[in-house]
Amino acid sequence: MMGPFLWLLSVSLMPGRNVFASPPAILPTFIDFDNYVQVWQFMEFPRYISNTVIITLLGVVFNIVLSCLTAYPLATFRFKGRNLVFTLLISTMIIPSATAMIVHYLTIQAFHLGNSYLGVVLPAAVSVFNIFLMRQTFLGVPMDIRDSGKMDGASEFRIFIQLVMPLVKPGIAVIGLLEVMAFWNNFLWPIVVLDDPQKYPLAAALTYLNGQFSYNFGWIAAGTMISVLPIIIVFLFTQRYYMEGIAGAIKG
Repeated sequence: MMGPFLWLLSVSLMPGRNVFASPPAILPTFIDFDNYVQVWQFMEFPRYISNTVIITLLGVVFNIVLSCLTAYPLATFRFKGRNLVFTLLISTMIIPSATAMIVHYLTIQAFHLGNSYLGVVLPAAVSVFNIFLMRQTFLGVPMDIRDSGKMDGASEFRIFIQLVMPLVKPGIAVIGLLEVMAFWNNFLWPIVVLDDPQKYPLAAALTYLNGQFSYNFGWIAAGTMISVLPIIIVFLFTQRYYMEGIAGAIKG
C-alpha cells in the first residue's frame, strides 16, 4: 500500500530522472526540493489552497449540520412512517452519483449559483451515509439523558444542542474527516461548475498541471505531494476520534 506513495515521494525529490525506469525508485537516491519550489511558484498554490479551504469548510459544516438534524429525529422520535423514510433514504445509496451530475448542474444553473463556491458545495451538502452514521451514533445515546432534559423543562432543541451533541463528537469527527478528504480531493464537479480557473480547488488545478506538463512528472509528483499533505496532517490529529466514531456507529 505504501509502495505507490513512496514512489511518488521519490519522484518528487529526484528531478531529471526517468520516472518509469525499471526497477522504480521507491526511496530517493538524493534529495532535491527544486520541483517543490518551481511548481509552487508556477501554480500560485496559495490561491488554489485558499479556494480549497473555503470549499472544504463549507462542505464540512453543511454535512455535519444537515446530517445531525436529519439523523436525530430518525433515531429518537417515534412517528408514523419513520422506518419507511429511513428505508427510502438508504435505498438511494444504490444510485451512482455520476448519474445525478446533469440534474445537479441544471439545478445549480437554475438557482444562478454557477461559477460559485456554493454551486460546488450544495450538491454534496449532505450524504445518506453520513445520515446513517449519525443515526447509529444517536441510537447509542441513552434515552435517560433526553428524559432528564425534559424533566428540567428544556426544549427539544436545547436537549439536542446541549445534552446530546456533546456525546456524539466521535461521530461528528468521522463525518468531518471523511468530508475533508472528499471535498479536498474533488476535481470533476468543480471543473463542471466553475467557469473561472482562478476559483478552482487544488485537485482541479493539478489536473490542468498534468495536462500542461505531462512530460515533467517531477512537477506533477511534487504538486500531488503538496495536495495530500494537509489530509495526512488532519488524519493524524483526528484518527482517535475516527476510530471511536466508527466503533460507536457499529455498536449502535
